[in-house]
Amino acid sequence: MIADFLLDDLVERALAEDLSGGDVTSAACVAAEERAVAKAVAHTELIVCGGNVFARSFYKVDPGVRVEEVAAEGARAKEGDVLWIVEGSARSLLMAERTALNFAQRLSGVATLTRKFVDAIPAGSKLRITDTRKTTPGLRILERYAVRTGGGHNHRDCLGSAVLIKDNHIVAAGGIRPAIERARRHAPHTSRIEIEVDTLAQLDEALQAGAEIIMLDNFDSDSLQRAVEKTRGRAIVEVSGGLTLSRVEELAELGVDIASVGALTHSAPAADIGLDIERVG
Repeated sequence: MIADFLLDDLVERALAEDLSGGDVTSAACVAAEERAVAKAVAHTELIVCGGNVFARSFYKVDPGVRVEEVAAEGARAKEGDVLWIVEGSARSLLMAERTALNFAQRLSGVATLTRKFVDAIPAGSKLRITDTRKTTPGLRILERYAVRTGGGHNHRDCLGSAVLIKDNHIVAAGGIRPAIERARRHAPHTSRIEIEVDTLAQLDEALQAGAEIIMLDNFDSDSLQRAVEKTRGRAIVEVSGGLTLSRVEELAELGVDIASVGALTHSAPAADIGLDIERVG
């Protein structure tokens, strides 16, 4: 779960998009004293995620609103399941509804897609599914949490958290060996040196230079098998580049250590969740 103080700024900015001019419809149609109960309902199968930020969206509008968790974070929900129940001022519920659902639908969508990738890993495999930095600007902390909720793992959190030499670094440094040697001289002693390679020739050079993690980018199946065989026992093997569910079993059987999947965050469809309000009076 993400701490409330980390959510406050995100929630306040999201609410401001909807409420900078107030809610003229609710103010015109709904009496100030009207109270209501609303149920957040799954309209399809999904992995539940985002309960904290869902609730926080209502609390920021009205601290008097009560949100009850019905389905636990990470649980599998089926169509028609109630996920959360919200009770309080009808106007407040209407004002926060869209923001709360936007967060919950986005995070549940990421968690649901991640769980599909994790479920595709054969039993007993060491393969680990991770995300990438291809996240929605400003929402990384939430989307990475959703990946963990779905059973996946997080890659480096930011540019300052790990050494990862990519193709543009190699060009700027003048080659694979100088890039690795400079990284080793300047990186913290706690950091492993990871490098992305596009060919078997680059792989050989990276291994000779002492890279500790090899990212095999966009390798076809034949080249991937040869690359894993060359690297086994010498470095951690990570595979990236347009990975789909259909390749998970293959990667696991080859002995790949890590599959980094940008689609977990940049292409996950939003989960279908609705908020049904019941008038209480």
